[in-house]
Amino acid sequence: MGTHVEIQGQLQGALQPYGFEIYPFQVGWYNGVLDPVFHLPYPGDSLAFVVLSAPSMFEKAFQPFLTQQKLQSLRDPVDQCVSHHMALAKERFPSLKVDVIYDYELHPNRRPKVLMQTAAHVSGAAYYYQRKDVPEDPWGQRKMFGVCVHPRFGGWFAIRAVLVFPGVLVPGLEQVQPLDCLPGREDRIRLLENFNFNWRDGKYRDVLPAEEKYSADQTLYFATPPAERRKLLEQWGQEQPIPPC
Repeated sequence: MGTHVEIQGQLQGALQPYGFEIYPFQVGWYNGVLDPVFHLPYPGDSLAFVVLSAPSMFEKAFQPFLTQQKLQSLRDPVDQCVSHHMALAKERFPSLKVDVIYDYELHPNRRPKVLMQTAAHVSGAAYYYQRKDVPEDPWGQRKMFGVCVHPRFGGWFAIRAVLVFPGVLVPGLEQVQPLDCLPGREDRIRLLENFNFNWRDGKYRDVLPAEEKYSADQTLYFATPPAERRKLLEQWGQEQPIPPC
């Protein structure tokens, strides 16, 4: 197994049934839009995939995972679930090196190992709207963070990981541009203001009609402060009580 089509098929078989989506890209596309300090240390035509979780991941992967696994006390349960499925996906490639970089991984200086939203954009998975996408923006000296919008899920998704296949070079891989779902300036302003000023209320997620949204349980889970999520899971009866961290 060596072609990107075969690899992509295996990854989809391992991850798609559990609510994950994958999108291929060349490392060089990612490195090409970033300062050298953020570059991934692989040849430019190395094959990589960005992994997203769709709204259905909560029911298809996370809740079943909770019933089957004993959670480690010092780790986030969703991160554990994602790691579990990435490990299963890697098992499909016994003869290939696969490097997995998770969304929460940082270098010792606290710089993210991968800028996930940039990876999503260059892979065509989701459009990364940033301040530079708003002509004559109204925010003055205020710092504004960008946010990705998925063409089918709006803001109801998460970017979980990047998988790199260092030994697989794909110089002929064709780049797919992300769908610009918000061509209007006012829509872009509304998105960035909702995300930067009121992200907790989740309105930014509804910037466009979504095919799927988070369920009530999933919305409650992610709205709950991380330190209190264990209690919530215990109330749901989906895990044995865990000693306090």
